[in-house]
Amino acid sequence: MAEFALNTIDGLRPNDVVPSIAEHDGHQGLRLVLNADAETPDCPTFAVIGGVSFGNGTIELEVAGDTLADAPPAARGFIGVAFRIADDLSAFEGIYLRPKNGRAGDQLRRNRACQYFSYPDYKFDHLRATAPGEYESYVDLVPGAWTKMRIEVAGETAKLFVHDGEQPCLVVSDLKHGPDAVGGIGLYIDSGTEGFFRNLKVTEWR
Repeated sequence: MAEFALNTIDGLRPNDVVPSIAEHDGHQGLRLVLNADAETPDCPTFAVIGGVSFGNGTIELEVAGDTLADAPPAARGFIGVAFRIADDLSAFEGIYLRPKNGRAGDQLRRNRACQYFSYPDYKFDHLRATAPGEYESYVDLVPGAWTKMRIEVAGETAKLFVHDGEQPCLVVSDLKHGPDAVGGIGLYIDSGTEGFFRNLKVTEWR
């Protein structure tokens, strides 16, 4: 198992994000915001963890995502993890949370509190149009609150667990880059987000 406290920006490879170290809700962590010209949504807007090559295993961490004061109306505090990232960033899998959907008054928004996507061909809008409800799900979330995420990846399957839940809130059984993809791990944010990350643990299954 490899552990990263995320209390330094050393060793990170930021792509279209600006990293810094800051305190949030009583804990120090890595803060990310987008570059002003970053392309969104569902693009390589992340900080890649140096020296990690990941295929199958678990990714555990705590995240806190909320919208910036000048965020666009559709922003939801998007925050999560990209994995199996190609060296040239041309392909990866991703799972993220939409914290502002977790307790929304509209049930449809609640049903879209977490999301899987695959870059570059299977972004959220394509998946929502072609397989509605299959790649997103409900999970109780509070914007800006530290939230535990655990992603288990085995072959073509990824499972997302939140808040130390015994059961996954999202199961993806057909990861779009196939069962044998291997690559980096990135700390991911999207449009209008101020994101914080801490206590990353990566365990590979051989």
